[in-house]
Amino acid sequence: MRTVLVTGPGGAGRTTLAAATALAAARRGARTLLLTTECSAPETVLGTPLGADAATLIAPGLHARRIDPADRFRQEFLAFQERAGAALDLLGAAPLDEDELTELPGAEDFALLQALRAEHASDDWDMVVVDMPAAAETIRLLALPNQVRRYLRRLLPPERQAARALRPVLAQLAGVPMPAQKLYEAAERWERELAAVQRVIDDPGTSVRLVTEAGPVAAANLRSIRAGLALHGRRTDGLIVNRLLPTGSADPFLAALSGSQQTALKALREEFPDVPVHEVPHLGRDPRGVAELDELIDGPTGETGDTAPPAGGPRPDPWTVEDRLADEGILVWRVPLPGAERRGLGLVRRGDEIVVTVGRFRRIRTLPSALRRCSVSGAGLHDGALEIRFSPDPDLWPKSAGTN
Repeated sequence: MRTVLVTGPGGAGRTTLAAATALAAARRGARTLLLTTECSAPETVLGTPLGADAATLIAPGLHARRIDPADRFRQEFLAFQERAGAALDLLGAAPLDEDELTELPGAEDFALLQALRAEHASDDWDMVVVDMPAAAETIRLLALPNQVRRYLRRLLPPERQAARALRPVLAQLAGVPMPAQKLYEAAERWERELAAVQRVIDDPGTSVRLVTEAGPVAAANLRSIRAGLALHGRRTDGLIVNRLLPTGSADPFLAALSGSQQTALKALREEFPDVPVHEVPHLGRDPRGVAELDELIDGPTGETGDTAPPAGGPRPDPWTVEDRLADEGILVWRVPLPGAERRGLGLVRRGDEIVVTVGRFRRIRTLPSALRRCSVSGAGLHDGALEIRFSPDPDLWPKSAGTN
């Protein structure tokens, strides 16, 4: 299955271009689903009311579904409350009724990820296009499953469940399920769900598509966004430049605006030399309905409807270890970070983990086994990649490795 996550700076038109991308795929014969958490904008763009319970047919081959995070939050909370009923009774807690529940901050993120996992497991679609939040929020959202799994492993490590066999006996003596048992059971459920979501995000057929306008600061804004995506190993498959004015206007005002856009477009192409850049014309109005979306995909942006996933198996880890022991006595962990700048880069080692910061984005990775026996001896940013140098620790490194 092909999964395209459409995002970009706020106000760039990502909802419209997500719908156009989905329509382009459907026009090519792919069974396509558009997923969104937005309420009114997608319905205005598509010209059709959307349901949250089931996908709505928009055009031949194209369905759309609006995710309702409030409904999912109520369902999940009530299910948790029912599972923990005995423990809550023991504490004297009063359960909450469905009509008094309102979603908490962050519920939308988990609802979107859960819907993405569920639709990816379905055989109904060849392509799923997701209208994602603004770019910075999307990067954090895509990092969320791994981060939460790391927190769970630190706070509730599975290897410390030595007393697990005793819990049923203790529960019988106490007359209620032991809280620790429920806690570990919940952690196991979360781990399974988060691991399934992570498999979708890491799937070779999943990629990110950026939408932007051709403004004077577009290249600088997208530079940090691309670096943040690369930090978390996300693949950018295209850049869609929206609302381009026609060139050659006799009107001096329009000619100046168009010239400014063309200058920005050139800078974007230079900034993204290895990423396809698709141009979308300004229609002079906000597109409404399938017929007007068709106007957007008649031109070069029609190429954004691709359906074939990249060939091959699982996506390789872009963080690669280069062996330079023989020549330089070091190992180098290479982290691709296109768009990153030295200013704002941070690097900290914590035990067997490394913390890499790129501007406002941060990622924590566990060191490969060979690097755990080394100390960090330096780092540098070269040709769009962070190279972290490791020197073997003589007290830990095998003597047969050939180091002093």
